[in-house]
Amino acid sequence: MKQTRRRRTTLARALTGIFAPAHVVILLPLTVGGVTSGWAGIGWGLLAGVLCGWIPATVIHVGVRAGRFTDRHVREREQRPWLIGVIVALVVAALALLLLLDAPHVMVVTVAVMLATLAIIGPVTTVWKISFHTAVAFGAVVVLAQLWPAVPMYGIGAAVTALIGWSRVRLGDHTLAQVVAGALAGGTAAWLTIRWLGWS
Repeated sequence: MKQTRRRRTTLARALTGIFAPAHVVILLPLTVGGVTSGWAGIGWGLLAGVLCGWIPATVIHVGVRAGRFTDRHVREREQRPWLIGVIVALVVAALALLLLLDAPHVMVVTVAVMLATLAIIGPVTTVWKISFHTAVAFGAVVVLAQLWPAVPMYGIGAAVTALIGWSRVRLGDHTLAQVVAGALAGGTAAWLTIRWLGWS
């Protein structure tokens, strides 16, 4: 029984690490760019991924080492507002740069989805520990459903998001309500942004 619990906890830690928001944010624009525009699109995706994902991840890493954050998932809600402000500034900078450089519309929309997600869950997380993991994951699913057949994409994406949610609850980082709310917020932000701006 104890061994089973340990295995589940190990799996939960692995899922939480693999699907960390920064990882998803880095890979999503690379995927969108590669699928829609080949190598040129990957270049645009790299620009977006560095500004929106890699730099925030570096800020978190440095913050953990300096003692500003407890861990790389920033579990303490009180530590999140400053970080969210930094991430919002970086995403806005990425969006402005993409527009200035006349990047493909799909890349602009992908980054706009990230900004919309932050606009919804950023204020919430100051008073309630909504899950960034599930918000980013299901927002990415909505974006990927524009690239590949929607029905299987939503099915697979919902299953993966559910596993991520389970991992967060299993580790005691969130309640069931917080992971469900995160997924709904991220999915809604992505859907509304794509509906408003169009995809192509």
